[in-house]
Amino acid sequence: MRIALASDHAGFPLKDHLAASLAAAGHEVADLGTDSTESVDYPGFAERAARAVADGEAERGVLVCGSGNGVAIVANKLPGVRAVNAHDADEAEMARRHNDANVVTLSGARLDPATADAIVATFLTTDFDGGRHARRVDQITAIESAAGATETPA
Repeated sequence: MRIALASDHAGFPLKDHLAASLAAAGHEVADLGTDSTESVDYPGFAERAARAVADGEAERGVLVCGSGNGVAIVANKLPGVRAVNAHDADEAEMARRHNDANVVTLSGARLDPATADAIVATFLTTDFDGGRHARRVDQITAIESAAGATETPA
């Protein structure tokens, strides 16, 4: 699977670990930065990875910042992206099964590498249940479309 991976400085150590773990598991990893713990602004990195998912360049995205919240907010601004800030493997599983989430965000400050590996592995191997959940995902897509139709160009 092709995975878009990005972080800010607070998430860099965990992102670096995940890049190695994902590659070792046979995934193609597009590491979209950052490349150190030097302070950076997260929105650009999160957007780059989320856009790769939205545009079909990556099948899934994994984003890391200090809390996982900021990168989730950014990712969810892009149409077609359904990002979840997962704190454990159960949340990641339900986000895939019920919401067809395609981006998982993680807290670099609160998750140890083993827990992050378990969350990401679950996120990547869990299928969307479809059925009644597909109807709900379609409703989310309709809300995105309606919101985009009312936006005015800057």
